[in-house]
Amino acid sequence: MKHAARLFGPLLLVAAPVSAQQLTVYTALEADLLPVYKQSFETANPGITIQWVRDSTGVITAKLLAEKDNPRADVVLGTAATSLLLLKSEGMLDAYAPQGADKLDARFVDKDTPPFWVGTNAWSAALCVNTVEIEKAGVPIPTSWADLTRPEYQGLIVMPNPASSGTGFLDVSSWLQLFGAEKGWAFMDALHQNIATYTHSGSKPCTMAAGGEHPIGVSFAFRAARLVNEGAPLAVVIPSEGIGWDMEASAIVAGTANPDAARALIDWTLTDEAMAIYAKSYAILARQELEQPVANLPAGIREKLIDNDFEWAANNRAEILEEWQRRFGSKSEPKS
Repeated sequence: MKHAARLFGPLLLVAAPVSAQQLTVYTALEADLLPVYKQSFETANPGITIQWVRDSTGVITAKLLAEKDNPRADVVLGTAATSLLLLKSEGMLDAYAPQGADKLDARFVDKDTPPFWVGTNAWSAALCVNTVEIEKAGVPIPTSWADLTRPEYQGLIVMPNPASSGTGFLDVSSWLQLFGAEKGWAFMDALHQNIATYTHSGSKPCTMAAGGEHPIGVSFAFRAARLVNEGAPLAVVIPSEGIGWDMEASAIVAGTANPDAARALIDWTLTDEAMAIYAKSYAILARQELEQPVANLPAGIREKLIDNDFEWAANNRAEILEEWQRRFGSKSEPKS
C-alpha cells in the first residue's frame, strides 16, 4: 500500500480541482449594472470570477496610467473609447480580436488588426431638466446648447468636470468639434457664468436635477431616462445642435497574468446575452439590429450624434483638460 501511495500520490495532485481564476476589472460602468454583468459572465464562464474596481472614467484612466510600470488590472471594461485610445498609445493594451467583432458597427472597433479595444454600446449627452423647479424659476426649458448661455439660467446648471468624468470630457470635446476651437471655448466661457458647480461624476448632475438641487443637469441620456422611469419630474432634452457621445469600450491590459480568462471576458461582452443586457439601458448598441426602445428616452438620438473624431479627442485630451482646468476649475466641487 505504501508503494501504491507513492505511485498514485502525484496523480491525485494533478487531478485536484483548479482554483477559480479571478480577474481584476477596472470599470466606469454605473454601479447598479455591475452585479448584473458579473452574474451573467460568471454563469457563462464557471471557474472565472470578477473583482470590480469602479470609479469615474477620468479616475480610472489616471489610475491605469499611474500603474503603467506595475499594472494591477487584467481588463478595462465599460470605459470611454477615448481613454482606451490614450492607453493604447502608451503601449498598455494587448491586441485581441474577440469572437463576434465582425458583427459590430465599424465605429465600435479599434482600427488596428487585431483591434486593441472593442465597444459595445454608446452613451450620449443630454440635459436633465426638473420641470417643477424650472417652472418655479420662471424660465423655459432649454432646447439647445446655446440656450444654456442665456443670463436667465445663471446658477441653475451643473455639469461634470471633464478631467474626472467621461461624460464631461465628451461634452467638452464635442463642443470643440461642433463649434470649432475659438467658438467652442467662447461657448464654454459663457456657459461657465451660469454653472453652479462642476461634479466629479457624469450621472450626478442628473441626480441633482431630479432631487431639485439645481434645475438643469448636463448629463447623459440613459441616466435621465432611468430617473424618469423611477418617477423623477424630469424632462430629457437632446440639444438641437447635436450631441457628443462615447462608447462603453473594453480591452485587455498588457501583461495580465490571466490572458485566457481576460479574452473570455472580452468575448462575453459581444455575445447576444450581453447585448440584451445593454439594450435595457442603452438606446445605441454596437449591433444596431439588437437595439430595443428605452422607456422615456427621446426618439432619434442616433441621428443627433455628432461625427465624433475619437482619435482627435484622445490625442488632444491632455491639452484640452489643461485649458479647461485653467479657465473653469475654480467651480469644481471638492474631491471626496
